[in-house]
Formats: sequence, C-alpha cells, structure tokens
Amino acid sequence: MDEKLEEQSKLPELKLDARQAQGFLKFFKTLPKDLRAVRLFDRRDYYTAHGDDATFIAKTYYHTTAALRQLGNGFDALSSVSVSRNMFETIARDILLERMDRTLELYEGSGSNWRLVKSGTPGNFGSFEDILFANNEMQDSPAIVALAPNFDQNGCTVGLGYVDITKRVLGLAEFLDDSHFTNLESALVALGCRECLVPTETGKSSEYRPLYDAISRCGVMVTERKKTEFKGRDLVQDLGRLVKGSVEPVRDLVSGFECAAGALGCILSYAELLADDSNYGNYTVKQYNLNSYMRLDSAAMRALNVMESKSDANKNFSLFGLMNRTCTAGMGKRLLHMWLKQPLLDVDEINCRLDLVQAFVEDAALRQDLRQHLKRISDIERLTRNLERKRAGLLHVVKLYQSSIRIPYIKSVLERYDGQFATLIRERYIESLEKWSDDHHLNKFTALVETAVDLDQLENGEYLISSAYDPSLSALKDEQETLEQQIHNLHKQTANDLDLPMDKSLKLDKGTQFGHVFRITKKEEPKVRRQLNSHYIVLETRKDGVKFTNTKLKKLGDRYQKIVDEYKSCQKELVARVVQTVASFSEVFEGIAGLLSELDVLLSFADLASSCPTAYTRPNISPPDLGDIILEGCRHPCVEAQDWVNFIPNDCRLVRGESWFQIITGPNMGGKSTYIRQVGVNVLMAQVGSFIPCDNATISIRDCIFARVGAGDCQLRGVSTFMQEMLETASILKGATNRSLIIIDELGRGTSTYDGFGLAWAICEHIVEEIKAPTLFATHFHELTALANENGNNGHKQIAGVANFHVSAHIDSSSRKLTMLYKVQPGACDQSFGIHVAEFANFPQSVVALARAKASELEDFSPNTIMPNDCKEAASKRKREFDPHDVSRGTARARQFLQDFAQFPLDKMDLDEALQQLRKMRTNLERDAVDSQWLQQFF
Repeated sequence: MDEKLEEQSKLPELKLDARQAQGFLKFFKTLPKDLRAVRLFDRRDYYTAHGDDATFIAKTYYHTTAALRQLGNGFDALSSVSVSRNMFETIARDILLERMDRTLELYEGSGSNWRLVKSGTPGNFGSFEDILFANNEMQDSPAIVALAPNFDQNGCTVGLGYVDITKRVLGLAEFLDDSHFTNLESALVALGCRECLVPTETGKSSEYRPLYDAISRCGVMVTERKKTEFKGRDLVQDLGRLVKGSVEPVRDLVSGFECAAGALGCILSYAELLADDSNYGNYTVKQYNLNSYMRLDSAAMRALNVMESKSDANKNFSLFGLMNRTCTAGMGKRLLHMWLKQPLLDVDEINCRLDLVQAFVEDAALRQDLRQHLKRISDIERLTRNLERKRAGLLHVVKLYQSSIRIPYIKSVLERYDGQFATLIRERYIESLEKWSDDHHLNKFTALVETAVDLDQLENGEYLISSAYDPSLSALKDEQETLEQQIHNLHKQTANDLDLPMDKSLKLDKGTQFGHVFRITKKEEPKVRRQLNSHYIVLETRKDGVKFTNTKLKKLGDRYQKIVDEYKSCQKELVARVVQTVASFSEVFEGIAGLLSELDVLLSFADLASSCPTAYTRPNISPPDLGDIILEGCRHPCVEAQDWVNFIPNDCRLVRGESWFQIITGPNMGGKSTYIRQVGVNVLMAQVGSFIPCDNATISIRDCIFARVGAGDCQLRGVSTFMQEMLETASILKGATNRSLIIIDELGRGTSTYDGFGLAWAICEHIVEEIKAPTLFATHFHELTALANENGNNGHKQIAGVANFHVSAHIDSSSRKLTMLYKVQPGACDQSFGIHVAEFANFPQSVVALARAKASELEDFSPNTIMPNDCKEAASKRKREFDPHDVSRGTARARQFLQDFAQFPLDKMDLDEALQQLRKMRTNLERDAVDSQWLQQFF
C-alpha cells in the first residue's frame, strides 16, 4: 500500500480550472470512437489521458486504479490520469515497439481547441522516432505490409506490397498460397512485418479466417482499410515521384503483377508517403521473391528461440541475444535482425560470408582493431534519414563527420590483412571504401564540415557554424568581439571610478530582464551610494546585491544584443544551408552504412565463435540436392551459454537413405527437445553465414525449417491445444518439400493415446514416403520405432531411411534412482521413465508407489506381453490386423465367457469352488481359441 501511495505521489498534478475543464470535456466528446487508439494530451509540463485510455494506463503502467482522478462533476465526470514525461516515453515505447494491439495519438492545444499532432502504429511510428530512440538504439526496422488476397479454383493468390520506412524500400510480391497461408506467414516473418493492412471486406467472410490466423500467429497488428484504397491505377506515376532514377524500370516491374499493385497503392496512401516531399527521389522499389531466402514461419521462430522475448532470463536465451555482439550504434543490430529472418540459400554467398568470418577468427588483431573503430560509428542510417526529412541539425552533421573520419582508419586496418582471404576483403570492402571516400564523395563532405563547423566549440557542447565560413557571419563576429571588449573596458573604468576591485566586488552580469548590468553586494552599497545616485541608474536591490547601469552600458548592451540576434539568425540560415548540402551526400552515407553494418555483423560472428569456451567450427555447405546433414559434437549455442549448464555434445547424422528420418525416444528431461532444436539452430546459423557450435559439420542447404515443438497457448483465440497442434502439423505437410528440415516434438499428445498414435504414424509415413525431407521426430510413442523395422514383420511395409535413436538414462538397480546421461545413441528406448521423472518433481511417495503398482498391472496386459515373439523382436506395438470373420467369431465367444462369469452365484460359493469353476471355464475358452487368432492374443 505504501508503494502505491509513493507512486501516486509521483504523479504530476492535474491542474485545470473549471473553465479549462469544461472546454476540454466539450472537445473530448467530439472525438470519434477508436478502441485501439490511446490518446494523450500534451499539457507542456506533463501529459494526460482520459476515459477508457486513462483506465488502461492506470492498470497497465501504474498497476493501480488509485492513479485515476475525475475531471468535471456529476454525470459528465471523466476518468483522467496524469503522465510524466518519463512515463510518456515508457508508454510510447511499449505501445509502438512491444504491443501489437494499440495505436498512439498525441494532441496539443488548450481549452476546447486541440489538434492531433502525432499518430503512430507498431508499423508506422516515424513521428515518434525522436521520443522512442532518444536514449535507445533502434534495434529493428519495422515494415508495413498490405495484402490483396484473391480466391479462385486453384487456391488463393496473395498480392503483397510492403514499405520499410527506415530503409526507404518499397516492395511487391505475388504468390499462390495454400489453405493455411504458409507462404504468407514466411513472408511476414522474413520482412519483419509489424502491421498488416487488409481490405475491410475480408473480415466479414469465413474463408478469410485462416488468413487472419496466419497474421495473428506472427504477432502482427491487423488494420482494415476500405477496398477502394487497394487500387493500382496511379501507382506508376506515384512511384515515379518517390523512387530514384528513371520511371521505366518501375513501370516494367509493376506491370508484372495483378494483385500486388493494389496492395502497394494502399501502402502509399496509408503511410502518406506522397504528402512528405522529403520522400521524393529517395525510395527504391524491388520485387520480393519468396525463394530468395530460407522460409521460417512463426512456429519455427518460436521453437528455435531466434528472437528476443520479454520472458528471457538473460540475453543468451535467444539466438539474436547470443549472436548480437555488434559495435555500431543500431545499424549492426538491425542487419543481424534481418539476416536471422532471411538465411541464405545460395552456396557461394554463404561461403563468402564464412570466408570473411574465418579471416576475422584467424586474425584476432585484425578483429579487435576493426571492432575498436566500429564502436565509434554512429547510426549513419538514421542520421541520413533525418537529413533527408529535413529534421537534422548541426549535431547530426557532426556525428556523421565523426563517423566519416574513422573510415580511413578502418580501410587501413583492412589493408594490413595479408591472409588467404585478402583478395575477397579487397573486393568486398577496401575497393568500395576507396570509392566512397575519395575526393568526390566522403573527403568532400569532411572538407565541408571542417570548413563550415566550428569544431573547437564541440568540447563545450556547442554546435556552431565557424565565423570564417561566411563573410557576413565573420563581420558580425568581429563586431560582437569589439562590443565585448568595449563593455569590458567600461567595466574596468567603472571599477576605477567607484574604487572597487573588478570582478571581486564589482561584477558584470548579463540577464534576460535587464541585459548587461553591474552588480555589487549590499554590504558594499553604502560605500558608493552617493556616486550611484548621481551617476548611475539603480535597477534592482535584492539579497544577492544591487544591480545598476548607466547610459553608456545600456547602449553598448542593446547594441551587443542586436548583434547577437543577427549572429544567431545568420547562424540559423547557414546551418540550414550546410544541412541541405550535406543531405546531397545521402547516397554516399547509405553505401558506407551498408558496408559497415555488414562488417559489424560478420565481426560479431567471429567474436562469438572465438570467445566461447568451446570454439565454434566452420560448416561445409553443399547444395540442397547433394550431401547430408552431419553434425559431430553438436551443441545448442544458447543452452551451453547459460552459467549453470555443463553441456554434453551429441552427434547428428541425417544421411539420405539411412537415417534421413530419425525417431528419438527417451525420458522427459532427457534432452530430446534440446537435441532436435539444436540441429535446427545449427542449420539456421550456418545458412546465415556463421560458424556453429560443432566439432565438425557438413550441411546440405535447407529451403525451409518447419518446427512443431509443443502447442502454444491458443485458448484465448478459441483454438484448443490439440487443434493448434494439428494446424501447425498441417502447415508442415502442405508446405514442406524434400529440401526442407522438419523438427517435430511430441506430436499427438493432445488427444487419446490411440488417436494420437494413429495420427503420428500416418504423419511419419507421409513425411518419409511423400515429402522425403530430413526429419527429427521426438516422441513418447515407442510404438513408432517399428517404422525402422528392417524385416517388415507383422505385415508392416519396410520404409527406407528411417532410424531409431534414444536419449540414454541410467536407473540404479538397488536405489531405483534415475540419472539422465543426455547422450543420443542408436536404437529405440527400451522402457518408459515417467514415474522416475515424477520422483524428480518430488511427488509424494504414496503417489509414486501407487503409480508403480498401476503401471505393473497395465504392463501385464500391454501389447509387449500379449504379442507373439516375432512382433516383440520387431519392437512393434502397433495393433495387429485380424480376419474380420475371425474377430466376429472370437468376440462372440468372449462375450459368452463374460456372461457365464457374470452369472456365477459368488455369494453362495466358497473361494475354492469359485476358482475351480473359473479354471474350467478358462480351459474351455483356450480349447475354443485354437482356431481363433484373435482369441489367442489373450493367452
């Protein structure tokens, strides 16, 4: 309670008189209803929110409704909450960068006159950038996507348009999708989409429900727009104004799309790109090809922990957090974000990245020197964008200059490298840096800044144009200095006239109220009172002393202030002119930003590979149709990075025709999930261009990673756990190819044992026989190990390329204690360990004992005990197939047996007599079962 009161005391006071409150209430009632918008009102020293927004802020950010106040009285009273500037920044960051269900609006004004000055959504927060990233680096580059779906007899053709406002890129794509929209989901993940525009009509049709589900799975905000906005009629003309260069390539590109043009037209309208002339000529437009990168859906991103989550205990819980050792301010992080969502498919390009990483791994001095220089590089991309949007000042220019003067040092360090990849480094970086930093590009910019900016004043925190840069400014500066000297001489003369020590007793002050004045202490005033009254004008007498002036000082002060104002005005004009000139170097800065951010990420990979306790290794990459996936001494990079973990490595050999499909059994907590995930993570890292945590690795490129590793909590969306499991599996079956990698954990556990096993078996057969993708299938259904049965006993057909593996565990014969060994070994697991794991969880001993007793009872009737020996040898628990006539005859005889037993007068028979009758009935049943295989299974 005390904490709540303390928090409440920190709230800014809501200071509105009755007239102001009445005017505001009148305005607030005119605002249209928008359930997603959080509206904040700038009251200069603080902000306010009202109505439902106030309640939302109080509960979400203050965690108490005690923060609420009532504005107005009676029926018209409005719940309100006041928000400090720090809290406003917290709210803005949460709504626009974390949440996906709200938008933000900021109003300015007073009384009943307010106007919307800023609005932002998770995909379009440009107007709030200065607030969001004032003290934080911009780690991601969000994209807005618009969709124009078109259903026909072949399925659904998805037209997609997108814009990345940070990188100033527009894109189009068009593709045929299945009923689960697996291609769309992969595209949304790869593009880093945070907001998706769809036609309003789609929300009214049930056939669009899977589309909304796919968007929802990616955690993307859905914004509905009128269908009339999805038009591409004037798109070429509009793009001609936004895109650099000739309009002809744009026309050729757009003409190749039917649906995507309308989607991109909606984007231009929604983001209001044409309303800002600073966008003109600064965008690029391109076609996005789904097959350019490895496809990753939202389930795979979650299963492999690719991106950071709020719930992460530390940064190493996610692959991004572990691999992010970038040095530049923001640029490297954003590129790493993009690379992890867009792993490469081209063998040459992957090997090019690996070559560069190897060079930096092998030459520690080169790596450290480059990283030291990159630490001084600012966020060139954002600075350039501010220049183009005409929102930059000398501070931004100076930061670009300070980054630019590091380029020669970086180039010099790269030139010192003489290893086996020297030619590659020269072609990839040195030649480009030479091009961008010659006298026509970067050197020209640095010369401009050194001439125009007063660099000596930077130590004082002042960003000024050098007076020598412009004759008018120089003349004003000279006059200002002359006046300063005259005022100083007058100060000295006055000190002599009053016989007071200069600066010690007689001080010269400058303030906004009186300008230049003299000041003496009240203690000194009686000594010179007669002279003050006769020769000076006393302005003010306060505790800190007496301020006075004379006609000469006032004239000099007024003249000085006029010159200062003219100097500032001239400075402002020159700053605008310099910034405008610097903006013409945007293409240079963009080229350099691309090179440095790539260099930053590759150095980050090398630093990670070198600094881990067990070093990473370079993978050998082969085309998707050739080679196998062999990982020797494979580890999970995120798990081994945790302080409390002593990781045990394992080998994984996915070999075509031998172990291309692996069934992994073993106890819970034995390491099955970690093992199958680490394979996926290693493949992803390799195709991003990083070394991986293995002793040796050979990887056949995968075009997609599908992962189903436990159903998420989807009840809030009205989807049961089992249904979510089936939906994710359906996506795999429809989207996977023989070039994909499939990772499945515990499929079929969400329904009854028989249904779940049946589904799991059918899915395994389909993957092995139809899809033919390398697969890791972790399961508790030991019956599935029969898929790898070499002899094909019991009528099962033999399936090539299936192999059994298990995570090993040891049970002490005397204490019955379970020890997890975390080693993956060939063969199927020979027992279940569920009760031992329950002991790990400190179940009561009575519960454990009862569980063991029940398990023993059930094992007496389990398929293992009733199956013929040939099936036991095959390790198959799958139901045997019997002749229907035999089953019918056998069940009739069994039913008769049970009816006869039910008619026993047990209350009138002693125990010996009852057992004798039962033995007789059993003998008769065994005799009748000689001709019935179905009955024989019970003996």
